Order: sequence, then structure tokens, then C-alpha cells
Amino acid sequence: MRSPEVRARGRAGRARTWARTRALGLALGLALRVPAQGAVPPPPAGPANPARLAAAVPGPPALPPRAQVSTIIDGLRRDPDLQETRLNKTLRWKKDGGDEQKKPVADSAWNGLVRWIAGALQWLAEAGRWLVWLLGALAVALLALLLRRWMRERADAESPARAALPSRVGTLDVRPESLPERIGVEARALWLSGAHRAALSLLYRGALSRLIHVHAVPIRAANTEDECLRLARASLEQERSAYFARLVGTWRLAVYAARDPEGSGVLGLCDDFDRVLGDAAPGAPA
Repeated sequence: MRSPEVRARGRAGRARTWARTRALGLALGLALRVPAQGAVPPPPAGPANPARLAAAVPGPPALPPRAQVSTIIDGLRRDPDLQETRLNKTLRWKKDGGDEQKKPVADSAWNGLVRWIAGALQWLAEAGRWLVWLLGALAVALLALLLRRWMRERADAESPARAALPSRVGTLDVRPESLPERIGVEARALWLSGAHRAALSLLYRGALSRLIHVHAVPIRAANTEDECLRLARASLEQERSAYFARLVGTWRLAVYAARDPEGSGVLGLCDDFDRVLGDAAPGAPA
């Protein structure tokens, strides 16, 4: 495909060539018409004489010399506008490696833009891989944080229930850590040693502690003996509620009536304490 400038130069060259060709042809024609020996002299003046007029009429024009014709032809051959071979610059489609598909000649600016886009896409691919790892790490951290918060909320929901359990009922300390492991055995030893009030106090405190912390009887710090009896009857089976009622009656007799109960009854309470109010079911061995 030729550009407009190339086409304009071609038209101008053809016009010059045509003008020179016409000029050379005209000059060659004049040379052929002029006689080789010079111009024909004019006829002499005087009366008309047929013989002399016939002699004065010129004959056919003589041809120019061969050397002159060769010189003119050589000059035409050396004229650059009349050369058979001509160099013209044109734009064409470039073939890549013998492929028949034609591609336009790549421009430097376009190549730079393509390289920049390719580099940007490669950078985005690398950044996307790191971004996936980062999002995964954030997801794991968020999951761990939510799990920790859930466990804390669950622990907080359970802790108020434990904290709501009373540590004292009236003036009596009912915390499990304040009591011996074998309450019945310890109370029997106190009673036999003569510490009757301490033995009964240990039995009553131990019973309240077992009802609250082991058998989940909803006894509160301000509950009286009668209220504790009602709560025990509503929450415990027959044997345990009957044992607790017998223990409360013995406790009242010693505290409010200032009377020592019978020793056999107190020793029976000591022997049955761990069996009835322990962790095992009623009737099981302590």
C-alpha cells in the first residue's frame, strides 16, 4: 500500500518524463526534416524558367548521421526519469516465520504498552496468590477469636450459677473445702470425745453443704431450718429427705432447747451420713 507522498512523487516524475519525451521527440523530428548540407537557397529572381524552377525545388530530406542519432539515444538512456529500474519505498504486511497470517508492523509505543500490560497482569497474579494466603490467615485468626469469645461467654454463663451458690447458711460455713472428707466419721469421733455441740454442728453443716453442692437443692443463705426442710422434701427422695428431717430435729433439740440428744441417735446419724448424703445412691455402700 503506497502512501500519498509516494503517489504524488510518482505522478510528478511521470509528468516530467512525458514533458522531456515530447521535447526530445520534437527535437528529433526537426533534425530529421533539416537537410544535412544546410538550408535550400532561394530561387533566383528573374523571369520564370521551368527548367530552373524544377532544379530549385528541393528533393526528399536527407537522414541525419548515425552518430548523431546514437548520441541522442544514449542521452535518453542516461535520463533517470526514463530508466527501466526504479526504486520505490512502499509499506507492506510483514510475514512472521512463514506464517500466512499477516501482521502489521509493530510500533515501538504499542510494544511498550503491551509489555507494560503483561507486566501488570503478572504482578497482579503474584499479588493475588499472596492475597489468598493473607485472607486465609485472617480467617483462621478470626475463627480462633470467635471460638475463644464463645468459650469465655459459656464459662461466664456457667460461673454465675456457681457463684450464686451460698457459702454460708445463716452463720454456718457450708463450703465443701471447709469440711472434712469423711464427715460422719469425724462427727462420731467428736461425739465420743465429749464435744457434743461440735459434732452436731459438723453434721448439720455437712448436710447443708451436701444438699447444696451435691444434690442441687436450691437452699439460700437466709433460709431457716423449716425452709431447708421444705426444699429438701421437694428435691430429694424419701430416704434422704427423712434422714435430713431427723438431723434437723436433733439439731434443734440441742441448739434451741439446750438438751443433749440420746447418744445412740447421734451415733446413728454419724454412721448413716456418708451412706445417705454422699455421692452414691441411697442404700449403696459408702
